[in-house]
Amino acid sequence: MRFVWKPVLGVHSLLQDEAQKIGGIDPDYHRRDLREAIDRGAYPEYELGVQMIPLEDEFKFDFDVLDPAKFWPEELVPVHLIGKMTLNRNVDNEFAELEQVAFNPANVVPGIDFSNDPVLQGRLIAYQSAQYHRLGSGNFQDLPINRPICPFHNNQRQGVMRYRIDVDEVSYHKNSLANNTPYTTPPEKGGYEHYPKKVDGRVVRGRSESFNDFFTQPRIFWNSLTTVEKQHTLEALNYQLGSVNNRSVRQQNVDMLVNVDRELACIVADHIGVDRPSGSQVPVSTKYPSLSQAFTPSYAYTQKVGVLIGDGFDSSEVSQVLSTLKQYGVFVVIVSDTLGSVTGADGTRIEVDETFLTTSPYLLDSFYVVGGRCSRQGHFDSSIKEYVQVGYKHYKPIGVASTGQQYIHTSEQNNLAGVVFAANNPDFAKDFVAAVAQQRFWNRK
Repeated sequence: MRFVWKPVLGVHSLLQDEAQKIGGIDPDYHRRDLREAIDRGAYPEYELGVQMIPLEDEFKFDFDVLDPAKFWPEELVPVHLIGKMTLNRNVDNEFAELEQVAFNPANVVPGIDFSNDPVLQGRLIAYQSAQYHRLGSGNFQDLPINRPICPFHNNQRQGVMRYRIDVDEVSYHKNSLANNTPYTTPPEKGGYEHYPKKVDGRVVRGRSESFNDFFTQPRIFWNSLTTVEKQHTLEALNYQLGSVNNRSVRQQNVDMLVNVDRELACIVADHIGVDRPSGSQVPVSTKYPSLSQAFTPSYAYTQKVGVLIGDGFDSSEVSQVLSTLKQYGVFVVIVSDTLGSVTGADGTRIEVDETFLTTSPYLLDSFYVVGGRCSRQGHFDSSIKEYVQVGYKHYKPIGVASTGQQYIHTSEQNNLAGVVFAANNPDFAKDFVAAVAQQRFWNRK
C-alpha cells in the first residue's frame, strides 16, 4: 500500500523563468503564500488516498512495487480517498513548533506495518538517530510539539533534558512492585501487532534485478506529457545541462537521455554543444493521463489578482468586479504608484496594498488593468505596461477595464488568448473569473 496526498486545488507549476525571478525577489514566496492563505481563512486542504495492491498481485506489474523510484500508475492502481488534512492554523512559535518537531516513519498505529521498500527500511533506523543528534536528547518525545495527544506510558527514565518527574519505584517489565505497569497493550486490547509476512527464498544483501529498469517509467512519463509540458521539460534540460562546465558530463547525460526519447536527446545535444547520441529510446508507447498537469483541477479560489489602478476609475464597474472576485475567493491586491488610496470618478476611495516597486508581476497570478491618473503619469503608465507584458509573456489571465484598453492592443504578433475586455461585455466579471480559474492560456501567441 502507498499513501498519496492530493491537493484539493490541484497541482500547478511555475515556469522556469518565473521560478528564477521569484527566487531573487522573494525566496520565501511559497512559505509566505501558505502562511497568508491560512491567515485569510483560505485553509489549504489535501485529500489522503491509498493505492492498494493485493499480496498475490505483487509480481503482476512490469515494475517492482518495492522500488521507491517507481510510480504506481493511478490508471492501474486507483487512489481510494480515505480522509482529508486541513491546515487551519499557523504556528505560534517557529522554534518550539517547527524547529523542534520530530517526524518518524517508525511511529505507526495498529493496522499499519512496514514493507521491504529499501529506502523505508533505512529511514526506520536513521530518523531516530538523526533526531537524537538534532535535538540533543532521547527525551525529545516529551516536547509539547512531539508529545501524543493521548498520553502513553513507558519505562524510559533519566537522560539529558528529562521533562517528566517520575516518582514510581521501578522502570522494567514484569515487575511485582507496580503490578507490572506500565505494560505493552496486547493486540486483543487494541495494541500493536506486526503482520505475519510469508517469506520464501534466501535473504541476501544486494540490489534486486527488477530495480534495474531505469528508463521504462521515464519514457511513460514523457509520453504522458502535453506538447506544452514537453517544451517546458526541454527548456529545463537545456538550462540545467547547459550550466555544466564539463563537456564529458554533458555528453554522458545526453547519452543517457536518449533512452527516454531520441528526439529530445538530439535537441538537447544540439543546444548544449555535444554530439548527438547514437542509441535509441526504449520501445514503450504507454501513457497515463494522471501523470500530466493538464488534467489537474483548476479554480479561481486563492488566485492572486493584481489590480493595476490609479485615480479617476469607474467606481461602479470596478466595485462590481472586485466584489465578484472576492465572492469566488480570489485574493485581490490593489497595486498603484504610491501607498495610500486611489479615488474614483465619483469620489469612491480604495486603499492601496502594494506599489509597483514593493510587489512584482512575477508574484501575481493574473491582472485586472484599470489604469487611471497619477502624479507621475509616465512612470505609472510604463509600470502597468511592464506588468501586462510580463503577465502576457507567462500566459497569465488579464482583465481589461473599460478605462484600461490603452495598455493592451491586438496585433499580428498576438491573439490575446486569455485577455478579457470589459467594454461592451455585461458578463465581464464572471468571464474574468473563469479566465482566472484557468490560470494559463497556452494557446496564446
